[in-house]
Amino acid sequence: MSAREALVDAVAACLRGRLAEAAVFDAPPVRSTVPYAVVDEPVIGPWGTKSWVGYEARVAVGLWDEGERPVRLRAMLGEVEEAVAGLPPDMAGGWRVARVELVRSRLARGASDRWLARAEFVAWVWRADS
Repeated sequence: MSAREALVDAVAACLRGRLAEAAVFDAPPVRSTVPYAVVDEPVIGPWGTKSWVGYEARVAVGLWDEGERPVRLRAMLGEVEEAVAGLPPDMAGGWRVARVELVRSRLARGASDRWLARAEFVAWVWRADS
């Protein structure tokens, strides 16, 4: 399993445990009712040494909702920020999380009565058996 797959799976599983009202996807859904969350594909770069393999990964979570005011979406964005920042250290495939930090988050009005929130994180991951 790649670091990319392990990170997306770990973030999605973490969010499924925290976002009771929203479906969580690892790719934009073709059809879904709001609210829902999408874990974007991470952008990764090397972060390691000669003796172990590691990556710096930037991963974003998008949230969609609708309504006159984004009250529910604000609460869900806070849940996402807390959940991902507290990602458990062990992931699938022998990958481990060294640290996760929130880079930025934003909430904006979309088309019609839709709202979009986005939280971006940087995670440093390494392979335990490398």
